[in-house]
This record gives sequence, C-alpha cells and structure tokens, in this order.
Amino acid sequence: MKQESTLRGVRVIEICNVAAGPFCGMLLADMGADVIKIEHPEGGDTLRSWAPLTEGFSENFASLNRSKRSITLNLKNKGDVETARQLIKEADVVLENNRPGVMDRLGLGYGAMREINPGLVYCSISAYGQTGPRSQEGGFDLTLQAMSGLMSVTGEPGGAPVKCGVPVCDFTAGLYAAFSIVSALRGVEREGQGTHIDISMLGATLGIAALQTSQYFGTGINPEKLGSAHPRNAPYQVFKCRDGYFGMAAGNDSLWKSVCVVVSREDLLGDERFLTTTDRATHQNDLREILELIFARADAQTWLERFRDAGVPCAPINNYSDVLSDPQVAHMQWVQDLEMPNGVSTKTFVSPIRFDSRTADIGKSPPALGEHSAEILAELGAKVAG
Repeated sequence: MKQESTLRGVRVIEICNVAAGPFCGMLLADMGADVIKIEHPEGGDTLRSWAPLTEGFSENFASLNRSKRSITLNLKNKGDVETARQLIKEADVVLENNRPGVMDRLGLGYGAMREINPGLVYCSISAYGQTGPRSQEGGFDLTLQAMSGLMSVTGEPGGAPVKCGVPVCDFTAGLYAAFSIVSALRGVEREGQGTHIDISMLGATLGIAALQTSQYFGTGINPEKLGSAHPRNAPYQVFKCRDGYFGMAAGNDSLWKSVCVVVSREDLLGDERFLTTTDRATHQNDLREILELIFARADAQTWLERFRDAGVPCAPINNYSDVLSDPQVAHMQWVQDLEMPNGVSTKTFVSPIRFDSRTADIGKSPPALGEHSAEILAELGAKVAG
C-alpha cells in the first residue's frame, strides 16, 4: 500500500488559515485525500504573506499546503457561499479553524451542512473549543503555551517564561484533528452518519502533557522548570563540555553503569546519592557538577563517540542545518525538492511516515491563490448537471 493512496477518493474542504488547520489538511493530502482549500480572493490564507518569500511566494505557506487545490471564494458574497455549500454537499470532510460561531453566521456551520450532507465529517479547530466560558476567546500558539501550563515547565529554573521554539500547540491540534477525522470516516463507513469534531488547542496541548498532569494529580504539586533535566531520571540532560554542550540520557541503572565506565568513575556506583534512578534524580545537581568537571577535559564530539560506543543514548545540540543534512534524514529521503507555483525550486520536509519502507513523494506543488478555481467549478458543474 502506498501512503499517498490510503485516502484516495476522500474529498476535504479546507476553510483555514495559518497553521493548525492547514497542517491537518496537508496530513490528509499526504495520504491521498483531495483537499480543496477555499481562500479569500484578496490575499488568501494569511500565511501566504509570511517570510521568507522566494520571488514573491512564501516558503512557510509552501511547507503546509502541498498537494492541495485552491479556489477563491468571498464567503461574504451570497453566490460564493452557495458555491461553498455545493462543494460541501459533495465532500466527505469539512475542516475549519475559524473562531466558534463564524461558520454558523456564514450559513456554513455543521447544523446547516449536515442537512444537505448527513454523512459529513465536520472538524472545527479553535483555541478553547466550540462551547464553554472561553470559547469566544481568540488564541495563538503563544497564548496557548502560556494558558496550558507548557511555559511553566519550559526554560531554566528561576528564569523568565519561555515558549517552545516550535509552535507545538498549533501542530499538536492539527495532529489530533487528522487522527480524529480519519477515525470518524471509519464510523461513517459503518453507520452512514457524520459527526462534528471539536478540537481545541488547549485540550490538545494538555493531552500531550500526560506526565505533567499526572504528576500534579499524584502529588498535588505543580511541576517546575528543570531546563533540560528530567524530574525522575538522571543523568538525563544537556551537559557542558570543553567546546560547548551535548545531550546524554542514561535513563536506567544499566546505562548509568555504562556512564560510570566511560568517565572512569566506577566509584560513583557505590555513592549513596546515586544508587537508584530516584536517588540520582533527587541529587542530579550534584551529579551534573561531578560529570561536567570530567566532561570539561574533552570536546563534545569525543564524548559523543565514547557514549555511542558504550550504547548510551546521546546527541549533539544540532541547529536545523545540521539535522537536515544528517545522514539518517538523507537515508529516509525526508528532504525533497519542491517546485513552487512561480516556478522556483526549493526544498521541503515531506511526510515522515513510511509505508513498507518507502517515503512518499510529493504529490503536487502548493497552489497559487485560486489556481484551481476554474477546474473545481467545472467539476462541480459536471456533478450538478449529472
């Protein structure tokens, strides 16, 4: 089975901007769904204006919108709303990430659309959910990282609040949405009835914080910032060495013994502070100071080679140019050439999912604004006429 054929025949209408919704739509497109992106004629998805712009086309937009088709509709215009209704009538999925209530006001909400398409899977992504006391509050990744508690455990102890460098709330919501849509489609196959999926960025971010929420439920104590350290494992963090830093994770007693052998400090195995994983976590500041005095004697590459030889998980502190050129990434064929609508060739990171040891090729280039309007309207006209 090829990845790009698993959702062949599924039509998705995407009415989304920027990140969470478009990322979800691209995941579905990567699996072979026909994703029709409805955009406003003036500017389209706001991500189209985000730098870097290569000869006028956004690389950010390209990274989240491959393999989709674009049609421009002004959803404040009754005629265009009717076109959208007809597209949704013929679709399997609607994906939208507007503020709750917007789609209803446009006449395109789930209640109205299930009347014309009972088997429709309708997925709404928002900051806080479709109902509840915060449902009408807007939100971006930054504010959801703050609201969700994520910032309370990110950064160095005593430091200012820091967000994760990747928009984790946006993309986690997109992942939950894609998983939910595919699951719901299976339900439609069995029962013939669609559903309304409510994905909130807050809920998605709390969902992946299972270790932190369970720590609070079990102890009544809020998890705290630990920098790169771990609350229950040690040595398990970034360490300073002669020329910089490297990461090393010895998450069990066997790996801890290997660390002691690598640093020629087998005596630490009998130190009462470090007898068990819990002991080492409790006294990890002492352990870090001991190890960093030793690590100062050599550079990061040397320590990485020694720990790899001993089977201890470790890694350099890569920037993106490092990791994107790593031989493992090349082996997986995750970086591929991408031609943008303006004819300029760039590179992109493709779907990391492999079926039968094969990485899927890029299906189609990201669309120019309204590139497929005539094509989609012609298909719609043929269906209506038929």
